[in-house]
Amino acid sequence: MTVLFCNGQLADAGALSAALVNYGHFTSLQVRDHAVQGWALHQARLQQGTHELFAVELDAPQVLTWLRQALLQLDAGDASVRITVFSRQFDFRNPLRTVPVDVLIGIGAPAQIPPQAHTVLPVPYQRELAHIKHVGTFPLFQLRRQALQQGFDDALFVDAQGRISEGTTWNLALWDGVQVYWPQAPALRGSAERLLMEGLDVLGQPQLPLEVRLSELSRFSGAVAFNASGIWPLAAIGEQRLQQSQALLDLLRTALAQTPWVRL
Repeated sequence: MTVLFCNGQLADAGALSAALVNYGHFTSLQVRDHAVQGWALHQARLQQGTHELFAVELDAPQVLTWLRQALLQLDAGDASVRITVFSRQFDFRNPLRTVPVDVLIGIGAPAQIPPQAHTVLPVPYQRELAHIKHVGTFPLFQLRRQALQQGFDDALFVDAQGRISEGTTWNLALWDGVQVYWPQAPALRGSAERLLMEGLDVLGQPQLPLEVRLSELSRFSGAVAFNASGIWPLAAIGEQRLQQSQALLDLLRTALAQTPWVRL
């Protein structure tokens, strides 16, 4: 069960009811043995989102202190963490009013990614304000639900120009047997993607950002999905089978291992 802390204290009903206004943003990460990968990327995401949604600066050192305290209080060396920035004083009737922000930290069990390859259903959709990891997640989960109803494991978004962008809660990489490709279209560019790119650079592996249309998918032989919880292979995108996804998965796991885990 996830335990919630608001501004360093166990969250009460007042804090949780304010969070239901559905205006805010967040980042998710995994903690292992009191350490994380890419903490600076998560800080940057939180700062960017706070500036865009609330026009104020986030006290990043204070957020880190609250995170450490929450993990210590729960004796959680391994955990899934979600840090949400919102404001109990935000008023949708007067959204330009400057208000202080609140920080909701959720501590849950560490994520376990199922080993089996997934099949994903391409669907026409583009997230609103795609570059912000905002809390408006209703369409993401509804599209995942519809994909499951059709016998797939998840949904993959395709924009109005036919370009592959992102999954419901994940990014993806494609593989042609030689080079790794990062599909380019309006999307949330996740911290895991940045870490994987940096790791591939260390390995000297060729990689390329590329606009990929759904109609061009046959040129690729493998695909892997990933987010802060982990990496998993894709067996198929729609009717297109992907026979070399395991090879790409092995490569990206090696790339991610190039980033050290830094103790909080």
